[in-house]
Order: sequence, then structure tokens, then C-alpha cells
Amino acid sequence: MELSNTAAIVTGGASGLGAATARVLAERGANVFAVDLGDSIGKSQPVNGVEYVEADVTDVAQIRDVVLKATADKPLRTVINCAGILPTMRILGKRGVHDLSLFAKVIEVNLVGSFNVLASAAEAISRTDPDGDGQRGVIINTASIAAFEGQIGQAAYASSKAGIVGLTLPAARDLAQYGIRVNAIAPGIVETPMMASLSDEVRQGLAAGVTFPKRLARPEEFAQLALSIIDHDYLNGEIIRMDGALRMASR
Repeated sequence: MELSNTAAIVTGGASGLGAATARVLAERGANVFAVDLGDSIGKSQPVNGVEYVEADVTDVAQIRDVVLKATADKPLRTVINCAGILPTMRILGKRGVHDLSLFAKVIEVNLVGSFNVLASAAEAISRTDPDGDGQRGVIINTASIAAFEGQIGQAAYASSKAGIVGLTLPAARDLAQYGIRVNAIAPGIVETPMMASLSDEVRQGLAAGVTFPKRLARPEEFAQLALSIIDHDYLNGEIIRMDGALRMASR
């Protein structure tokens, strides 16, 4: 799919996976709208071709405003959901029973937020002119290998990412009539600000468990895979692991 002279929305676009993805989309000629919270935007480094928009992915009205802004001048073709949170808590541990509000918050941001952006953007994309193959756009959500091998303390996070996996095929089927492809990337352990919440010891242990290459993934590699999905018009309804053949142990 052609990116030049089109609009793209990247959530979580001020740092980590989202920032790397926004950068490569802009380099390919897209007008990129990087959606994030104000604090994250304030810490971001400006990138040519990227406009930073403060919005909460769980807020329907705010996301509708983002979509309107993105579609003001060019057709919206690409949406990549990278926004997410990664708190950890055991279902039953020293601190007692898992906080239900924390569980709900993770689901709300990681799963409901992704769906909110997907649905609002799909409506706008459906109104654009299709290309010669009837294609109008591509939506990529971010899952995680935790969706398949969630570790101790990841009940909320793994549930939210498993929801992304479960969403992918029905979303692709729902939106096929509009020429919109839907895929998901399931990263392994990536060097992002989210990972900074883990200790060095834990991060080194995770890297040692990667089959090859024995290191954490880089945000730029996620962005590269996103571009490959956009370029490959026959990829639809797929969840693609990007994990160096890592299979997570229980802890």
C-alpha cells in the first residue's frame, strides 16, 4: 500500500515502539499523527512529518477528534496502535488479592483503547477512495508474546494482549468489505521505556532466554515489521511474533 501523501495515526507515538514507527512512516511520506498523553509528548523529540496530538485512547470523543484532525487534508490509510501499560501483580500474593481496578485499567488501556482507535479510524478509512485492488487501509494492533505465555504477575497484561489476538481475525473479517486489512504484531522483549520498570537483573535474564539473537529487540525492528505488513497487501488477519524464538518461562 502506498504511504506517500496519506495520513497515518500512531498511538503511543511519543516513545518506544510508537515513536520508532511514527518516524519510519514519516520517512515514507505519510503525514503522521502521533497520539499520546501530555507527559509523554513533553519528553519526546520532534520528528519532521510527525504531529503530536494529546489524547487518551480510551476516550471516544478525544479519539474522534484525532481522526477528524488526521483526515482534514489527506486520506487516512494507516493506523498502528502501540499505546499500552504494563503493571504487574499476582492474583494472590503478599499484597493480598489482585486489585480489580488495576486489572480493569490494563484491559481498558491495552484492549478497549486499541478497539476504540480501530473502530473510529475504520469509519474514516471506509470513506476514502480504494486503490486498484479495492484496498483502503491497514490497521496494526500491538499484542505481545505474553498473550501466549503470560508470566507470573502478568494476569492483567496477558489477558489484555490475548484480547488483541482474539480481536484480530474478526476485525479483519468485519472490515474486509471496506478494503481494510487488520493484523497484529506480538513483540517479545523490546528495549522501550515500558521495560524500564523492570530491574536490570530481570531484563538481563529475559535477554539471556532469547534463542537468537541473544538480546532484547529494538523499537526500530518493530517499525520495520510494521512497514513490511503495510507493504504486503496479502497479509490480513495475522498475528506475527517478533521475539527471536523466545518462549517465556513462568517467571
